[in-house]
Amino acid sequence: MSEIVISEFMDEAAVDDLRRDFSVHHDKGLVDRPEELARLLGEARALIVRNRTQVRGALLDAAARLEAIGRLGVGLDNIDVEACNARRIAVLPATGANDVSVAEWVIASMLVLIRGTFAASADVLAGTWPRERLIGGEIFGRTLGLVGFGSIARETASRARALGMRIVATDPFVGPDAPAWTKHDVERVDLDTLLASADAVSLHVPLNAETRNLIDARRLKQMRPSAILLNAARGGVVEEAALADALKAGRLKGAALDVFAEEPLGARSSLAGVPNLLATPHIAGVTEESNVRVSAVTARNVRRALNERRKT
Repeated sequence: MSEIVISEFMDEAAVDDLRRDFSVHHDKGLVDRPEELARLLGEARALIVRNRTQVRGALLDAAARLEAIGRLGVGLDNIDVEACNARRIAVLPATGANDVSVAEWVIASMLVLIRGTFAASADVLAGTWPRERLIGGEIFGRTLGLVGFGSIARETASRARALGMRIVATDPFVGPDAPAWTKHDVERVDLDTLLASADAVSLHVPLNAETRNLIDARRLKQMRPSAILLNAARGGVVEEAALADALKAGRLKGAALDVFAEEPLGARSSLAGVPNLLATPHIAGVTEESNVRVSAVTARNVRRALNERRKT
């Protein structure tokens, strides 16, 4: 049996590095075969996952010898952290390793939505030449609102500032005297002020009881009709039906979503056919470069946790 089981895709160089000292079973399709995954975990000391593997309930119960869970990313809502803590299972996110890729996704999505011209290839190549219809806007001089001001939001702020944007942010866990506000030249405001004043609102919060459906119908009405919403945090932070209604009614200029309440989207998703919506499959934090970084960090984290446990 394998000491380390990896149920989703991971950079092969990092997997090979773990194989130097541990027996490793790497099968990116295991996430879709939970019974086989549970069987493999019977003797495993560590499990490495991305966001799709649900590490809770019966799966966690099957992993009787588990000592560590490596998370190829930062969100932990697919892991029962409380149950892991009770069993002294180390939960190890790859903190910071994909900050740049998420920040670049936010900036790229914002540019696409505000400029509004980059889906016109078919029309142009067909000879319709829709110049007036495709006159979009610039992000220079506009206001970006960051809901949450952690490391990814700060990377986003730096890039947006370089493009000439004004940045406002809200985060109850970053005090008014924290040096990050001055370092990134960001104005600290409350959520209501941010929603009412921002041309683009980007979400950077975890999913928990306080943030679930944080952006609901009431909060969407606080935003400018010319504003856009960007979410690469967690799907449950946005009430999707309310967002669909706002976009259909023209009460919001556009939105970009990388995360959804249900992944993959169901056939009856309220977002199907919604105009001015960019959708990507939970890939904002995954680039060729970030996959290498995230995998290397996770391999180091798991190696350290297992080696430390051997010493005790």
